[in-house]
Amino acid sequence: MADLYAHQSAPTTARWAHVLLRIFAGAVLWQHGAQKLFGMFGGHAAAIGFTLPGIAGPLEFIGGLLIIAGLFTRPVAFILSGEMAVAYFLMHSPRAFWPVENHGEVPVLLCFAFLYLAATGAGIFSIDYLRRRNRPSSIMS
Repeated sequence: MADLYAHQSAPTTARWAHVLLRIFAGAVLWQHGAQKLFGMFGGHAAAIGFTLPGIAGPLEFIGGLLIIAGLFTRPVAFILSGEMAVAYFLMHSPRAFWPVENHGEVPVLLCFAFLYLAATGAGIFSIDYLRRRNRPSSIMS
């Protein structure tokens, strides 16, 4: 499936805005993963294992890097969208209904940003784009 914003018919500004959304959403998620795994950025390192932070940390750290690079963007973004939905409903929504009241703005925005990337692909300036561009046009030559 071709990326919606990797095609030359898409406006240049839309293609680059798509790339910037992908890179910055991935970077925000990567930072949260680095907090959970290594205690960076004022976080506390969590034990890796079958705990919520132990599962979320590697998903966010590795998934964030893959999203930034634009590698396996659609499946990774789909998984991360689900992870952000789980994070919101388990950690934030029990506190209050509205995201602004329960401090769940970041998981909600990332959930829908990753869902958008899962639907549209990585766009230009990504490893996915390079892999598709260098693929032979036909299996039978």
